[in-house]
Amino acid sequence: MRCLVLVVATLLTLSSPTQAFEANFLMASTADLGNPHGVKLSTDGRWLFVSDVDNDRVAILDAESLDLLGHFGVDHQKSTHDLDIGEDGRLYVADTNNHRIGIYELIGTEAELVGEVSARIRKPEGVLAGPDGRIYATGAGSHNLVVYENGKVTKEVGGFSAPHDIEFAPNGDLWVADAANDRLVRLTPELEIQEILQGAPYNFSGPRYLDVAPDGTLVVADKYTHTIKIIAPAGKFLGTIGDRSSGKGPNKFRTPEGVELRGDIAWISDSGNNRIVKYRLSFD
Repeated sequence: MRCLVLVVATLLTLSSPTQAFEANFLMASTADLGNPHGVKLSTDGRWLFVSDVDNDRVAILDAESLDLLGHFGVDHQKSTHDLDIGEDGRLYVADTNNHRIGIYELIGTEAELVGEVSARIRKPEGVLAGPDGRIYATGAGSHNLVVYENGKVTKEVGGFSAPHDIEFAPNGDLWVADAANDRLVRLTPELEIQEILQGAPYNFSGPRYLDVAPDGTLVVADKYTHTIKIIAPAGKFLGTIGDRSSGKGPNKFRTPEGVELRGDIAWISDSGNNRIVKYRLSFD
């Protein structure tokens, strides 16, 4: 199906007289998706891999047009939630209700399940493939973060409540969306807590997935406020895309979940509206 390109709408949010960002709505998908969550752009930028939760699959969209090109996993995945691409070119998928991270060999838009890791995680909802071969997974059912090397658990930390996404900060630290605790937590590679973003001015309510710009700016899908929250590298809250009222249209979301950044483009899972939307972001 073709996607519907809508008139660009601009939301300008000021955090101070000298700091601002603009978010320009570009388009929304019309593909048949069911509660999409995690999104990941292919290394070459051609395809967008989408965790299509209610359809128990990974959907593949054209990154430019948002047309549906294909899918895989419907014969063996259960409630797929997140995905990442490693330096090895493989796709790592949080296959949530199978309680595992599935490992796929990609050949174009085709994928073959070639392995998995599952020790010490229940209902994984976040996965991150490190450049050194480590695999990081959050257990939303086991309330922990687990690190795998060569298929074995080498590190683990608890104290979370239904943690979701994991992303690298520019310095190699890890940002974790601690969803049911309404906070973001930054950890060292050794899993020691360095920073917690919680309470005012962020006022998170179920932060799910996020991405980190090269300068450290955080773009966070905050599910129950129906907004995308923007946070400067030093932790300054810049504002939101969306106005906290659930809806459908430019600058409107219903329980958003996934975020993927590449350059000035953001792909966002507008999960409650069963669609992917594209924005152009710029910061002053």
